[in-house]
Amino acid sequence: MSGRMVSFAAAMVVFFTSAALSAEKASRAKPPPVLVWRGCSVAKVAFMDRCAAAYEQETGVQVRLSGGGATLGIEAAGSGGADLGGTCRACLTRLNEDKLGVRLVIVAWDALAVIVHPDNPVESITREQLRQVLQQKITNWKTLGGRDEKIVVVARREKTAGVDYSMRVMILGDPNFTFGRTAVLLGSSGPVEELVAGQPRAIAVTGVSSAQKRKLKVLAIDGHKPTSENIANGTYPYFRPLYLAYKPENAGARRFVEWLIGDRGQQIVAAEGTVTLAEGAGLVSSYRHYEDVGQIVNYATLLEKAAEGP
Repeated sequence: MSGRMVSFAAAMVVFFTSAALSAEKASRAKPPPVLVWRGCSVAKVAFMDRCAAAYEQETGVQVRLSGGGATLGIEAAGSGGADLGGTCRACLTRLNEDKLGVRLVIVAWDALAVIVHPDNPVESITREQLRQVLQQKITNWKTLGGRDEKIVVVARREKTAGVDYSMRVMILGDPNFTFGRTAVLLGSSGPVEELVAGQPRAIAVTGVSSAQKRKLKVLAIDGHKPTSENIANGTYPYFRPLYLAYKPENAGARRFVEWLIGDRGQQIVAAEGTVTLAEGAGLVSSYRHYEDVGQIVNYATLLEKAAEGP
C-alpha cells in the first residue's frame, strides 16, 4: 500500500472515531425524556412513586411526581402544566373541567377510610355515627365508646378536593357541605394524615391506599374493615376509582397510561396493596359515577370484562 493510501486510511479511522465519540458525547449530553405527573396525594403515596421508578428503569423515561390534589392534577393535565394528572374524582362540570380536553382512565380502586391516632381505643363506627361526627353533632369520643375527650375533625379546605368531594357526595350526600368552625382544615391529604398520626383526639377521612402507608388506625364501617378483599367485593361501602387525566394527543402520556393499566403496572399496584382493575372488576358497574362517564376511556372495556366474569 502506498504512503498516500496509508495516510488516507489513517485519516478515515481518525474521522470515524472522532464522529463516533462526538455522537456518544452528544447522546450523553441529551437529557432523557421526562413526563410530569401532578395531583392526587393518595395515588402518589400509594403506588405512583414505585410505578414511576419502574417505568424509568424499563423505558428510560423519567416521571417526575408532585402532589397538590385532584383539582390541580386535572387542571395541570388540561393546561399543559403536566403530562399526567392524578385524580380520585371525575372532572366536575361546575368547574368546567369537562371542557379542558382531558380524558380519564381508571387505573385502580381505592376507598374512603376513616382514620384516627393508633392509640385511639375505638375500632369501628357506623355510617350514621360518621355522618354525625363530620357534621359535628357528635363531639365527644365517649359517645363512640372512646375516652371522654373532644373529637377534633380534620379535613381539607377545598370542597372539590378529591377526598373531600368524594366524602361529601358518598358519606354526607351534599357536595356543598361546610364544616363547622372548630374543624381543622388543611391543604391536602398528606398534611391531614400527618396531623391525625400525631393527634390522639383527631379523626379524618382519607384514601385507604395512602393511609395504610402511615402509622394510623383505620376504623371499620358497620363492622367492615377496608381490606383489599372487602373493597374488591364491595362489602366495604365507600369504594371509589383512582384515575389518570391526560390529553389523548400526548403520545408520551398515552404510553405511560397503557403501561400502568397493563400487566406490569398492575403488578406494582397490587404489590403496593391497592386494589387492581382485575381485582375490582365488579365495582365499575356498582359504583355511582357522579359525573359523565363519557370521559372515562376504559369505562366500556371494564364493563365488558366484568360481564365476562373471572
